[in-house]
Amino acid sequence: MSDLLTLLEVGAPVAAFGGGGAYLRAKHPAAFWCTAGLPISTARLLGTYGSTMEACGLTVQPSRLRALLVQATTRREVRPVPPRRGLIRPTSTGMRVRLRLAPGQEPADVAASAERLRHAWGVHAVYVSEVKPGVVELRLVGFDVLRKVRMPRKTEAGFLKVPVALREDATAYVRDYRTIPHQLTLGATLSGKSMFLRHLVAGLAPQPVALVGIDCKRGVELAPFAPRLSALATDPGQAADLLPVLVRLMEDRYDLIKARQGIAPGTPDEEIASDIWGLPEPERPVPVVIVVDEVAELFMVATRKDEERRDEMVTQLIRLAQLGRAAGIYLEVCGQRFGAELGKGATMLRAQLTGRVCHRVNDEASAKMALGDIAPEAVVAACGIAPERPGLAVAGDTSGGWSRIRTPYLSLADAAAACAASAHLVPDVPALDRFRPVVPAGPTNPPVSLVKPLPVTG
Repeated sequence: MSDLLTLLEVGAPVAAFGGGGAYLRAKHPAAFWCTAGLPISTARLLGTYGSTMEACGLTVQPSRLRALLVQATTRREVRPVPPRRGLIRPTSTGMRVRLRLAPGQEPADVAASAERLRHAWGVHAVYVSEVKPGVVELRLVGFDVLRKVRMPRKTEAGFLKVPVALREDATAYVRDYRTIPHQLTLGATLSGKSMFLRHLVAGLAPQPVALVGIDCKRGVELAPFAPRLSALATDPGQAADLLPVLVRLMEDRYDLIKARQGIAPGTPDEEIASDIWGLPEPERPVPVVIVVDEVAELFMVATRKDEERRDEMVTQLIRLAQLGRAAGIYLEVCGQRFGAELGKGATMLRAQLTGRVCHRVNDEASAKMALGDIAPEAVVAACGIAPERPGLAVAGDTSGGWSRIRTPYLSLADAAAACAASAHLVPDVPALDRFRPVVPAGPTNPPVSLVKPLPVTG
């Protein structure tokens, strides 16, 4: 009986601790990582570093001098040496450690063993990045950060830089228009594409940028942001009128750049500009970001007249994508479906859009159109996105790199409030004045209730 009581006294706290740890790991993975996961994984890394590197084939034979010293001092067998390890730096989502590669090794050797390192050290994922020649950084992620998205406290936000999502390696995905001027964003209904767009517009609203919207769904996606928009087209007819104005605006900016280049001889080279960013700040025109939602609506035609209008709009979009960067005009093209069957110019337009973000799509052809020229693995990853995870997407660019990202939740009311609070920052672009959306004034008096109040009794 006493043995049974002793077993219960010892087992009950252990079971309670185990149950609490399982609950914490399932519901609050970040807290579990900081309290239990980080110490356990750190101990595994320190205790098995040499043997793990040897099992992964990341060790090399020591130098002849080191071998002689080992034999002379310890009389031990000379074993291969792993890459020199730096200090372990813990983070809220994992830890980082730098490795100095041995002669003959390359970062690809370590990246090929990332899955083995993940299992050996008991973490969710391991990512490898090159810091400088001969030095790589291992970013160990302790749990699935995309299950419940929490953006990092410090991000690379700045002018024309908007942190819109979280990468699977726990870093922020930043939409940088100066680096990637044009982007294609695809996603089926309820895939999270609209949430991505909300973060983008809300992040650009407080910046000195002209926002132009083309939303052929009668403006249901972009109309709530009307106080901050410099122009808005809500059907293909209005878009056909707006796009030529944007092309003329681009041409006027090129004339300004050429006039600056034609200044008197002897002017210092730093004063000669090849784009608007080389112009003096007082002369520099404001950047323009064009958001095109449901781009397929611009391609669809019903009559011969519509076909001619479609060809003109697509040609103007292609011209903006080809020449707009130097003029400070950037494209954000969004849609549910994008393929060569949309018509003439679709593939040519896609080729000018450097950035690619593909949410869950309804067919493999759309995923191939967005990511097929980047990497086949990216297409497979995009087709495997589950409907239960809205906001999850595959992001990449034409350089070949790609990663999974997920956008945090942002309500339409909060995004619209951010645009309304920044309405005074709408820049003065006279060419777009006639396309400025009309913002209805809010109600001055509270609405009258139709419910008859109860009589007051003494």
